[in-house]
Amino acid sequence: MRRQNLQTPSPISNGIESGLGVRFRQEVQAATVWIENHPELPNVRPNGYRRVNLKVFPYYVAYMIHSEIIWILAIAHSARRPEYWIERTPSA
Repeated sequence: MRRQNLQTPSPISNGIESGLGVRFRQEVQAATVWIENHPELPNVRPNGYRRVNLKVFPYYVAYMIHSEIIWILAIAHSARRPEYWIERTPSA
């Protein structure tokens, strides 16, 4: 599986608490590894995507499976505009 690193700025800042941004990225990385190993385990949501909640931070990783490829659609806050990104996806 081809993998890309998280290149966008973290929504969690190291300025709030030392190392917090690093912990956020580590948790996102752990979630993506879990998704890679169990892609079909989460239920498909009404808008056609699946999601995995992060354990510590109030964010989730939204993804779709298309032709055996896992597409990470968004890393979104679970309470603040949780599905803002849906209108940006090609299937929307």
